[in-house]
Amino acid sequence: MNTIEKSVLHPVRNIATLLLLLVMIPLLLFSCKNSHDEVPRPAPSVYYWRTVMQLDSLERDFLTRNKVQKMYLRYFDVVVKEGKLMPNATLHFTEPVPEGLEIVPTVFIMENCLDVDTTKLAKLLVDRLVQMSETNGVTGVKEVQVDFDWTGRTMQPYYDLLLRMRHLLKERGLGLSATIRLHQLSMPPPPVDYGVLMMYNTGNASDYDCENPILDYKAAEPYLKNLADYDLPLCAAYPVFHWYLHYRRKEFQGTLYDVDLSDSTLFYRTAPSKYLVIGSRDLPSGGSDDALSAHIRAGDEVVLKQVPASTIIKVHDKLSTLRPGINGQVILYDLDSKFINKYQSTDYEKIFNP
Repeated sequence: MNTIEKSVLHPVRNIATLLLLLVMIPLLLFSCKNSHDEVPRPAPSVYYWRTVMQLDSLERDFLTRNKVQKMYLRYFDVVVKEGKLMPNATLHFTEPVPEGLEIVPTVFIMENCLDVDTTKLAKLLVDRLVQMSETNGVTGVKEVQVDFDWTGRTMQPYYDLLLRMRHLLKERGLGLSATIRLHQLSMPPPPVDYGVLMMYNTGNASDYDCENPILDYKAAEPYLKNLADYDLPLCAAYPVFHWYLHYRRKEFQGTLYDVDLSDSTLFYRTAPSKYLVIGSRDLPSGGSDDALSAHIRAGDEVVLKQVPASTIIKVHDKLSTLRPGINGQVILYDLDSKFINKYQSTDYEKIFNP
């Protein structure tokens, strides 16, 4: 190759290299920007949200069949009573937790708890969670989780609480995670090791005409614009529960619990998921406090709301597109035989699939 040829081709190679760099650098920056650490010890998981720790044969079979390795076990709620913070609806262990299952002690905090003095709350929570584990033979605990629906008003005091808890837990060699609701994706992440994105309660249950208040992708989609850049390791929780919504003249009265819609002395089916009340009775209402009850009377309506498996799978796959790796750990809410037998084994395989 003569001198003239070299002088012509070298600039061409340099220009080509420069163009390649101009294309690759944004891609590399984008890749770095949207790469996130995975949650610790990812595994198929479930929430357990009842007040008695007791599994039936169907629930045990579900854990085995789906290779569930982690259970987020609600130990108690925190509420305000007479101006003081108090534990409520504490979990009663009637049997040991299944062997080989990692337990994540979980506490739910009511929002008004942060309106009172919380200077001692972090230590009280950590001490009680650890003590309950020790008393009930729950071994191998590696972290605890806090469930709290914070807003802009309560964010800072809540984050302060988490910082104090994280310090105390670190001294014991334990980690800390927190639930993340969709509307919180637009706020700064909490100071925890990772978050669980709760993919449910996307609609308004009090709206009689809301087709699916538990999970509707169209309702969730506006919040997901912040998902890719949310600066916290995340996994996802999906709903397998259903609601019995109680209406009177289409006005929302509340959520009922464990209703027998096949009771023809009390309900008359008017549509595939709608039932007319033809008698009057007190029934358990939703919530972890078993003392709660609701009064239904003739003329009221009970509407059954449940998410089709196809909807859960669609949302699951969409999240994987928006944020690869978020389904590296899937948590189902929640383990209960009256919920889990509503779906097929193949559905669960797709939902648990990363």
